[in-house]
Amino acid sequence: MDFRAAGRKLEGYAAVFGASARIGGFSESIRSGAFASTLQNNPDILALVDHDPTRLLARTASGTLKLAEDTRGLHFELAIPDTQLGRDVLALAERRDLGGMSFGFRVQNDAWPASDQRELLAVNLVEISVVQAFPAYADTSISARSQQVGMTAAQRLRFLETIR
Repeated sequence: MDFRAAGRKLEGYAAVFGASARIGGFSESIRSGAFASTLQNNPDILALVDHDPTRLLARTASGTLKLAEDTRGLHFELAIPDTQLGRDVLALAERRDLGGMSFGFRVQNDAWPASDQRELLAVNLVEISVVQAFPAYADTSISARSQQVGMTAAQRLRFLETIR
């Protein structure tokens, strides 16, 4: 993944089309165009750290987060805030210590070409997240992990279940 720190901005891909991720007992991939409707109709998508709603970095409503689909996947550009969280994330990105990116969504349309394979055809995107350790989609990973703070794994799971 091309995840770069440029000044006080981060950019890269929160999702890559056609890449497969193991989610529980099945493999999941994302079809090109899966984000098109939500990018057009959702006025406020968040950029978080580790899917934690208390660790906000940017949002589309304020213009600090820009999202677009291209031929590769879901491209993002976010302006890092001058906060302790922002400075920490920027320092980790510059050192290439972040795990990658992820996204929180609700399925709008999917296909199951096999009982253990799901393809996301359309999703309602709620947030993208900088992942400090292990992203579900390996194609977005960038480097080593760092210590995780904020929500516990159980709290993150409950949060993600509420948005799916």
